[in-house]
Amino acid sequence: MRRMADIEVILDDSYTDPKITIRTKSRTPQIESIITAVEEVTESAYPMIQGENNGNVELISQRDIMRIYTEGRKVVIRTEEVLYSSGKTLLALEEVLNPDRFLRISQSEIINFHKVKCFDFNISGTIGILFDNGERTWVARSRMKAIKAMIRENT
Repeated sequence: MRRMADIEVILDDSYTDPKITIRTKSRTPQIESIITAVEEVTESAYPMIQGENNGNVELISQRDIMRIYTEGRKVVIRTEEVLYSSGKTLLALEEVLNPDRFLRISQSEIINFHKVKCFDFNISGTIGILFDNGERTWVARSRMKAIKAMIRENT
C-alpha cells in the first residue's frame, strides 16, 4: 500500500514567498506529480511575463521583477540582473500583475513592493524608494496616498 506524503507547514515571518522543500529517497512519479501540481498553482496565481533581451524572448517570473517603467517610448522590465523590453503597455502589464505584490507609483512606473529595501520620507514631502539592489526611484505626488496605505497594510 502506498503511503501518503508527509506535509509539514512552518510559519516564518522571515519568508515573503513560500519555500517548498521536498525530502525523499528518490525522485518517483509521485514526487514529479507533486512538483507539477505546485508549479501549476504558482503559475496560475503569478503568470509569467514575457520580455525580450538581446533578441531572445524569455518568460520572467513576477517574483523576480523589481520594477517596470517606461524609458522614452519603451517599456522596460527590470530584474536584479537583467533589463528586458516589453511590447506591452504599462496598463496591460498592470492588469496581469499580482496586486498584492505590485503597485503603480507614477504614470510611468510600477514597482514590486517585495523588492523594496526601504522608503525614504523626505521633509519636502516626497517618498524615495531604495530597492534591494541599491537602485532608487521616486513616488509621484499623486500616488503617495496609495503608497502610504500599502506600507500601513504590510507593517
